[in-house]
Order: sequence, then structure tokens, then C-alpha cells
Amino acid sequence: MTLLERFIEYVTIPTSSDDKSNTVPTTKKQFELARKLVSELKEMGVEDVYVNDMCYVYAHIPATEGCESKSKIGFIAHVDTSPDFADSPVNVNIIENYNGEDVVLGDSGRVITNESFPHLKSLAGRTLLTTDGNSLLGADDKAGVAEIMNAIEVVLKNNIPHGKISICFTPDEECGTSADNFDVKEFDADFAYTVDGGTEGEVVYENFNASSAVFDVNGFNIHPGEAKDRMINASIVAMEINSMLPSGETPRDTEGYEGFYHLCEMSGCVESAHLEYIVRDHRAANFTAREDTLRHIEKLINQKYGEGTVTLTIRESYRNMEEMIRPVFEIVEIANKATEMAGVIPTHNPIRGGTDGSRLSFMGLPTPNLGTGGHAFHGPYEHITVEGMEKASEIIVNIIKLCAE
Repeated sequence: MTLLERFIEYVTIPTSSDDKSNTVPTTKKQFELARKLVSELKEMGVEDVYVNDMCYVYAHIPATEGCESKSKIGFIAHVDTSPDFADSPVNVNIIENYNGEDVVLGDSGRVITNESFPHLKSLAGRTLLTTDGNSLLGADDKAGVAEIMNAIEVVLKNNIPHGKISICFTPDEECGTSADNFDVKEFDADFAYTVDGGTEGEVVYENFNASSAVFDVNGFNIHPGEAKDRMINASIVAMEINSMLPSGETPRDTEGYEGFYHLCEMSGCVESAHLEYIVRDHRAANFTAREDTLRHIEKLINQKYGEGTVTLTIRESYRNMEEMIRPVFEIVEIANKATEMAGVIPTHNPIRGGTDGSRLSFMGLPTPNLGTGGHAFHGPYEHITVEGMEKASEIIVNIIKLCAE
């Protein structure tokens, strides 16, 4: 089976997760792809492979003779796709020898334009994969799944020497819970790589520090005719809270290492109001300062309107994995060299978001993230090239080779 054939098979299996569900996995349909992967790995000759009752596929390939003492390495990707367009069938559009121009997505009225995606010109001459504009493509992260599977097939068919290889395909990454039930001991690797990034050649070991912040506002509702110096309109207080945050520190206004406050949801009336934020920053000190700013706002509002007017709840989401990767930076250097061996220049842009590798790194499994070759994830403009996937898979093979040397 070619990498393209494998990818198309995977993306046409519906596996969207559900961020409103409390089950594990959040959707039972993820099992269909998980069981298929188990079957395919067995056909390749992998004996130690299974899917557990939470939809985690674990596979272990013992070291070849003479490589038993080499590092135990792992590769991880997720089988679920974003809850957006959850019930939409995926119709893959294959454009051979793509010309680099704008791409009309079927009859959907949507167009992948060079204005919105300036990298399109660099994909000219490749085989471009899109949808008809009515669904996600699912390259996030079925490209990563297909690339790992393809790499393992190459290694086993060609008897490439290797240390122990561990593989895990996880559910519910798009809900942010896939690391919750990841069994590091069962996985049994010295370090690993998630294959869940963007452009091929990405080797990412930095991500945001992240938390959620919720302001609950208690108003004092009284007849407007008697409200002088007595009414506390919770909705107006909520707007006041937001106005106290730096106006230029939103996702729209920031890039690179710049952090932000992002108002995700708000609701309210005179009696009560509710504000939900996510807070992000790469630098630990800056991140702490952002959370302190929120606490200071809580203090000022309660001093102005009375204690108990506003309650702030901050919950940590994840931390910058660089803290755990730096002491074992050789795993990044291995990925860099593997990328160069594939004829690709490695890039190290920080993730402006999170990754399973962050949580896994703090769970004792250092895990940088590798690019898959995909672009514009989480929307109908998602696209990827066959050549990009082939390079990503080649990089995985190269990592396996280097770790056996």
C-alpha cells in the first residue's frame, strides 16, 4: 500500500472526537481506525500490538540483533480529528503537478488562496490533497498516523537495524485529554516524537505555557429607578474587567514568542456574568506575570464594588516542554540530522498552542514534535502534499537509523 493510499483510507474513516463528552474515548467511532491500525501492524509482522478499552493502540517492536543496548525510541500520533465538521464525509481532491495557484474547493464556494496562504507557491509541482470544501481533510493527525505506519513498514521490509521501537496511537487529542490516560510505563521508551506538526522538517521543542481563567461576576439587581449608588450591573463589570487587560495582547495582535489573553466566551445579565479566557506565554516569567495581572484585576474590582463581586479561577493547562527537553537536547539534534538526511532544512518555530509532547515530557517522556507536511488544520481549507508526507515519513526512518548507530 502506498503512503497516499494509506492516508486516503484513514481520512475517509470518521473519527472526530467530542469535547462535550465525558466518556473515554469521547466517541466510539475512533475504535474503527484503531482496530484497523492493529490489524495492519500485525500484517507487517508486529506481534506485540493491541488496542485497549480506552482506544489507545500500543505496539512494541523488539530491537534487532546487536541493537539491544541502543535507545528505546517511540512515535506517537492521534487518531481523532477535530469536532468541527464532525459528521461531514471526507472527499479527497487529488491535484497532480499542482500549479501553485488558488484552489477552488468543489462547489462549496470556498477557495484556498495565495493571499491567505502565501506558502502555496512553494508547493507547485507537487501532488496537492484537499477536500471539496465541505469537511476537514483530517491530515491532523491522520497524516502523522500514515507516516508512522509507512515508516515502520519500510524499516521492517528492508530489515533496517533498530533499537526497540514503541508506537502509540491515541484518541481525543483534539479535546486535550489524550495524555490523561497515556501509560508511559506501558509505552516503555527513553524518549519519543509526536508526529503532529505542520510543514515537513519542523522539529518543535517549545510551546506555550497555558492556563484557563474564569471570572464569575455577582451583580446587585435593583429597580433602575432606585439604582443610584446601589446597582451593580454584572455585565458592565464584566466589560470593565476585559477593558483592564492590554488591548494589544490578543491572538490577533501577537506572533512568535508573544503571549496573549484570549476571551473565548462571555455571557451575562444584570444579576451575573461569566468570562472565560485562555492565557498563553512561552516565557515562564511572563506567564506568571499574566496570571498576576488577572489576580490584580480581581482585587481591584472587589475593592471598588465590594468583596465577593468577582471570583477568579485559574487552572493550569500545560507548560512549555522546553524545560524538560533542554536537559536531553540530543533528541532534538537527532531529529535535526534526520531531517537534513532527507534533504530538508529543519525549522524550530515555537508552537503557539499545546501538544501532547508537552504533557508527556512532564510525565517523564521527553517528546518533541515533528512536522507532517500539513497546512491550515482545523478547517475546510486544510491541505497537504504527498511529497511532504513522504519526507516526513523518511525523517522517521532516518531517526530510527540514527538511534541504531
